[in-house]
Amino acid sequence: MDALWYYAIGFILIWVIAILFRKQLKIDVEGPFLLRRTKRLRGFIDRVAQSRPRFWRIFLNIGIPISIFFMGLMVFTLIYSLGTLLEAPQVQIVLPGVDLPGQAIAVPFVYGIIALFTVLVVHEFGHGIISRVEGVRIKSIGVALFAVIPGAFVEPDEEDVKKSKKPSRLRIYAAGSVFNLALAVIALIIFYVLSMFLIAPAFHSEGMEINRVVPASPAQGILTTGMVIQSINGKSTKDANSYLKAINNTKIGDELTFITDKGTYKVKTGPNPNNNSRSYIGIGTQENLVLNSGYPPAYETITQWILYPLKDLFYWIFLLNFAIGTINLLPARPLDGGLIFAELLDYKLSVPQVNSITNFLSIFLWTILIVSVIYGTGRGIAMMF
Repeated sequence: MDALWYYAIGFILIWVIAILFRKQLKIDVEGPFLLRRTKRLRGFIDRVAQSRPRFWRIFLNIGIPISIFFMGLMVFTLIYSLGTLLEAPQVQIVLPGVDLPGQAIAVPFVYGIIALFTVLVVHEFGHGIISRVEGVRIKSIGVALFAVIPGAFVEPDEEDVKKSKKPSRLRIYAAGSVFNLALAVIALIIFYVLSMFLIAPAFHSEGMEINRVVPASPAQGILTTGMVIQSINGKSTKDANSYLKAINNTKIGDELTFITDKGTYKVKTGPNPNNNSRSYIGIGTQENLVLNSGYPPAYETITQWILYPLKDLFYWIFLLNFAIGTINLLPARPLDGGLIFAELLDYKLSVPQVNSITNFLSIFLWTILIVSVIYGTGRGIAMMF
């Protein structure tokens, strides 16, 4: 809960300062948005756009069908999530540094902030670059805050966009998510290279290190991060496979004996927040890797201080760019997916029909999203008390 309080205090301070000094700081307050516009970096975007205009068009021509595929996949996923809404909500607000019961992932604060920054910058620069490739002027660039959610924006000239041909508009609308997906692929490749070619050959696993203890879980107050689990109920947990075998057949109420490098601890399993029929401990683990013989000791230091952090950073860059980039493709206005969907309908339908269909779908999808977020996140917060 401490991290949530920090977010709340930071949110209040930022909004108070922004409102009191909006003229001096040149901040626009528009409803729940704080906007800081500038005309800087337009020259940089122009240079990038004009350096390889043919490449950027081909890149987006490939990206448009990929965007349409993910648009359909996200609609299916969101509708499918309704079946598990009351047991295991699939949509939650995940804030870096905040860990809630029932939350599928916990994003580390530093890695999460850096990864989120790449999401915002790459997404908006993607829109800006393709806008300039298509001859659309950029009015401003800036940063924004929507309630507590930071963002960035590139503001194309709306009249220029309207005058553009339909393929040009599709490329502009799809650019942000396509750039996010491209960065996700690059980050995943780097993560794989670091993991499989630089780390894995030089190390072997000796136990499972605890890297996460979920608040209000059975493990809280007993197990702590940094402990290395060597066995559970006498069963070896040398690596991930043996660890899973040791916990897979546990039942709710079982008392588990953890032998760790810090001592022996007993934890009584509870019901899983996302499935009351399954047992739950409330920890996250990773293999505790030890340097193989034959490698210089300095390699372990390099790995600990450089390779591990880089591996983790690129993992979160991949995950957040992929997740946010695909969610943004939902065919719901004002998301980019909603604009793409309307342009596609416009090939065959009249403007009133396009508006009717997109408005209905937008309301339907936003309702699912909002209910899922409120229930999923709110339930996690409630479990803390």
